[in-house]
Amino acid sequence: MSATHILRAALLAGAAGVGATLWAIAPRSFNDKRRNYVPALPDVPYAHRGLHDAGSGLTPRYAAESGEYVALARRMALRAGYGTADFTGPLAPENSLAAFAAAAEAGYGIELDLQLTADGQVVVVHDPDLRRVAGDPRRIEDLTYEALTWIPLFPAPAKPGDSKVKPVPQADATGNETATVAAASGQESAPAAAVPDYPEAPEGYYQHVPLLEDVLRVVGGRVPLIVEYKIDHPQWGEYEEELMAKGNALLSAYHGPYVIESFNPLALRWYKEHNPSVSRGQLAADRDLKTGLKEPGKLLAAKLLLDNVGRPDFIAYAWQGGSTPQMRLTRRLGAVPVSWTIRSQEELAQATPWFDRHIFESFVPRS
Repeated sequence: MSATHILRAALLAGAAGVGATLWAIAPRSFNDKRRNYVPALPDVPYAHRGLHDAGSGLTPRYAAESGEYVALARRMALRAGYGTADFTGPLAPENSLAAFAAAAEAGYGIELDLQLTADGQVVVVHDPDLRRVAGDPRRIEDLTYEALTWIPLFPAPAKPGDSKVKPVPQADATGNETATVAAASGQESAPAAAVPDYPEAPEGYYQHVPLLEDVLRVVGGRVPLIVEYKIDHPQWGEYEEELMAKGNALLSAYHGPYVIESFNPLALRWYKEHNPSVSRGQLAADRDLKTGLKEPGKLLAAKLLLDNVGRPDFIAYAWQGGSTPQMRLTRRLGAVPVSWTIRSQEELAQATPWFDRHIFESFVPRS
């Protein structure tokens, strides 16, 4: 084969590779958006899991700015009618009605997470279990909604500004303290005795995992929502179909601005097929090849090479990856870049050149 033929073959192969990449990474087309009357993602800061005074992001690393954030969350929660000024525990833990009401009072958009309970209720909670936020190791999908209403989020002795529930001694059958329910250090410990069944609601003020229906009622269309469908099972099945259908039904009846997002491209494809008028976003974070090759599917998603599955309108990407080639390309192709999760004014300044919208926590953002 002559050098000319080799060069031509190489150019054709390169062009095919570029074409395949562009096809894979392309967001929803402008014509598709226009045909389905898809609204733009409102340009406001989005409070991650609501404006909260306990929970995600409130770590020592961000203590310099988180005090103001926690104080604002408490003021706004009180203004919305949650708790009293003399209450010393958390008023508005993450993903609680109080946190969402506080964000709405402050005029921030809200990012929140959806899961299903054992009795098929759509609830708003991030983790698959309650260990970090309540000291209870049980999984959300194994508890009924009624049981969840008896489990306080960040119960005493939790304080405003805590990021996790601190160790709570758990007695064994002889009455000796032998283990903890949860560890603030992040090292999870199994309880030494059975977790209480909470036969009745605890006394005094507390927040619990809420229904999506109640969150929508509290927000009442005052601020826009970014709704994440939590898909943690390795295979798509009945649980996922039920979550998507029930979540969509509740949101379709809601008279307020919202968009949806998920790490799982199949959730976006569900909306593409069942409710294309809703703006949809692909969640992702960059991965290096060395670790990513162990999970090739997640690596492809991180590089946005599975966007052809759901054709997103926006890309919610870990803010450190805003300048990556895949993010630069998808922005040029028309996707709106959304950063997560910004936790300081310095991080906001670094992310702003690469992102058009921001999801934040732990500090009060200033433009």
